[in-house]
Amino acid sequence: MPQLGETVADGTVTKWFKRVGDTIVKGEPLFEVSTEKVDTEIPAPVAGILTAILVEEGATVDVGTALATIESSDAHASSDSTPRTDAAPTVAQSSKLASTTTSTSSGDSPDRSSKLSPAVRRLLDEHKLTPSDVPATGPGGRLTRDDVLAFVASSTQSPATASLSPVLRRLLEEHHLNIDSIRASGPDGRVTRHDIETAIANGATTSAGADDEVIPFTKARRLTAEHMVRSKATSAHTLMVKEVDFERVESQRRLHGATFAEREGFTLTYLPFIAVAVLAALRAFPRINASVGNDELIVHRHLNLGIAVDLDGDGLVVPVIRDADQYDVVSIARKIRELARGARNKQLMVDDMSGGTFTITNPGPFGTLLTGAVINQPQIAILATDGIARKPVVVTSSSGEESVAIHSVGLLALTFDHRAIDGATAARFLAHVAATLNETDLINSP
Repeated sequence: MPQLGETVADGTVTKWFKRVGDTIVKGEPLFEVSTEKVDTEIPAPVAGILTAILVEEGATVDVGTALATIESSDAHASSDSTPRTDAAPTVAQSSKLASTTTSTSSGDSPDRSSKLSPAVRRLLDEHKLTPSDVPATGPGGRLTRDDVLAFVASSTQSPATASLSPVLRRLLEEHHLNIDSIRASGPDGRVTRHDIETAIANGATTSAGADDEVIPFTKARRLTAEHMVRSKATSAHTLMVKEVDFERVESQRRLHGATFAEREGFTLTYLPFIAVAVLAALRAFPRINASVGNDELIVHRHLNLGIAVDLDGDGLVVPVIRDADQYDVVSIARKIRELARGARNKQLMVDDMSGGTFTITNPGPFGTLLTGAVINQPQIAILATDGIARKPVVVTSSSGEESVAIHSVGLLALTFDHRAIDGATAARFLAHVAATLNETDLINSP
């Protein structure tokens, strides 16, 4: 199991793209891993033949656990068949490696508590258990999340439920299903993930008619829903909106857009201009670049900008541009495109979506008028960039004379946590963003 992030101790194998006996090309997608934050496709580390799959779909294992064996196509490449000692392998690269990496210690280590991952500690606390209560089966006698879940299940569930993988047991618990009510289609009468998802779909949509289509929530959709509900229950959401004149930005797009598109291969949109203006405002109002702690405001020194990405209607993820204030319009446009593409292709790691301090969501390309976005916890604010359209506006000349002109105009909507800041601060922040967009040639700024 690969290390997908600094705080990630385990992952769930959700899909194998190859079967035993298939030829593997180095770098092609081999399997998919799911964590609490991201689903990621993992490429094959070497070329060869897939000789064994050691961890089936739906199983959750610790980082460093061997998942499969690949017989290298280059029998003389010792580097492909010999495990490194300084890093845990993602996929075992020879039968010998598989046999050594999957062995476990039956005895406890001298200090089992020191080896616990944060996820395992939380599970133990939730069920009021100590490490010594649960038999450990992980490498070197390490206690894994599966060990705790299996112990809890064997203590509180029926034998049929206890035999399920932790992932399937969680599905049952989340949807309050009894295994006895599920029609099993697996070998020897076993309940499969498909059986449970079918039961969820049928049970959760009691109002569905005969002609209705029932679509079970995917994991990404379910995690997005849980995050949104938790955010609304946590923060005192308040919405503030400002109309912004984008004519200055529009003139820069007209001036530089063709050259940019020819050089970069994609269109120069409003979003990178807005991002740079937001970052300037966050430097001026650092208390908005913050999160709420225990009766305290934690102001972050780094400006790590999250950009919400839609997964084709299957949920939202928020890749993060770290130290985003170091980017100009052109470089931040490249970074936004890179992260969005990586998110949709499942090529990002957990660290790519961690550590954000402020988020922008951009429904504007679809012509939206006003969006009241939900705050991305634990941040205290999120900015929605809605549709920009040509409209008549009143402009004032240097001599004070007024006239009507056609400009590009749109709304910027800031949702903020009223526990952390007041409306006056939010209003000044939006005014700063608007002034930067309206008065500065951002693409020419250093």
